[in-house]
Amino acid sequence: MEWETVIGLEIHAQLATKSKIFSAASTAYGAMPNTQACAVDLGFPGVLPVLNSEAVTMATKFGLAIGAEVSKRSVFARKNYFYPDLPKGYQISQFELPIVGIGELEIELENGETKTIGITRAHLEEDAGKSMHEGLGNESGIDLNRAGTPLLEIVSEPDMRSAKEAVAYMKKIHSLVRYLEICDGNMQEGSFRCDANVSVRPKGQKEYGTRAELKNINSFRFVERAINLEVERQIELIEDGGHVAQETRLYDADKNETRSMRSKEEANDYRYFPDPDLLPVELDQAFFDSVKATLPELPDVKKHRFMKSFKLSAYDASVLTSSRELAEYFEAVLVAADNEAKLACNWVNGELAAMLNKENKDISESPVKPEMLGKMIVRIKDGTISGKGAKDCFEGMWLGEGDADEVIKKRDLKQVQDSAAIEKFVDDVIAANPKQVEQFKAGQDKLLGFFVGQVMKESKGKANPAQVNQLVKDKLK
Repeated sequence: MEWETVIGLEIHAQLATKSKIFSAASTAYGAMPNTQACAVDLGFPGVLPVLNSEAVTMATKFGLAIGAEVSKRSVFARKNYFYPDLPKGYQISQFELPIVGIGELEIELENGETKTIGITRAHLEEDAGKSMHEGLGNESGIDLNRAGTPLLEIVSEPDMRSAKEAVAYMKKIHSLVRYLEICDGNMQEGSFRCDANVSVRPKGQKEYGTRAELKNINSFRFVERAINLEVERQIELIEDGGHVAQETRLYDADKNETRSMRSKEEANDYRYFPDPDLLPVELDQAFFDSVKATLPELPDVKKHRFMKSFKLSAYDASVLTSSRELAEYFEAVLVAADNEAKLACNWVNGELAAMLNKENKDISESPVKPEMLGKMIVRIKDGTISGKGAKDCFEGMWLGEGDADEVIKKRDLKQVQDSAAIEKFVDDVIAANPKQVEQFKAGQDKLLGFFVGQVMKESKGKANPAQVNQLVKDKLK
């Protein structure tokens, strides 16, 4: 039987506010356990939550960016459940009236085609604390620093049909929230993570199969692995005569397996009701207009501008606009490189990206500043350095030897462009290889590359390749 996978994602983006969603406690990462949880976060008797207006603004930004229905009236509710890291015994979230309603997002597939993924809703809620088990022997600990941290939960429609589509969608959301500067997207710190709802059904069947939820995955690679494992598990289970239980499962990256955590709750199990301590959030058109005015140029718009203005391929433009910081770096290179777009693109997506990846650095940590790279590109264009020389120059800049001109001087990378000097190199190579000269004249045109290579070797890579190529042709013919 042929099976079809059905996937929906619930992405949790930690909002980049300095304080928590209902208290003044700090959201800074890395503090000692239980030092950033105040009486409001812990739900002490007599305390009252106060809504952080910046969280509302950030959620509105997201809704406007995806063309969603942003609600003029939304309501906070209490979601009741009991868990060690939930000190109040309930989580403040949104249920029936979320701040962001129906929207959509377009993703690009590996074959170059696009697909639209529906977004059901995006709602504000507070995060829970964190249960800690490692390094505590047979004991467990609770760190409540994260309790009350503002989250935007982004719920998709079950529109994805493969793990790769799910990863493409997750990456698109990740890029968007970073462009909007509403989430730092740091997956290692847990500020961007997702739950994946996965089910399978016979190909052609309209009804959905029973889904399992894979909880709290904080890596694109792990999302893909976990979904593929779960799909295999469900298909094998059904084909062996069993049935899929609706449950929450955990993905264990070390063992590369999913395992059952608890039976999946339904909405009525949580006994949602409007939080009596919080008024409904009322927003007007003036507020929407003010937020809209702060939106940056969004990734899709920027990508199409790069393609149109700089004549870049869809792939190159996608890579360059994958993050706001990378796009800004590229445009700064362009300014310094006299708008040599293709060369700038090749260097940013090529040598620079390779070095960043090799040393596990972010673009903001690059020792080669955009102005430095742009200046080096100018030196390539005006013939001061060759392609090989440019690689040596880039290496020098990366190692902190100075800007392009300083490295060119220190490493003696300047191309020889003097026709007489290059002609002597060519004459010496031709004289030293009479056999190859005869073979070339007999029709073995491929030997042209041999002669050019030998001349470049003689000149220690400094001769202008275009001049060498032309002179070798003229001399041999």
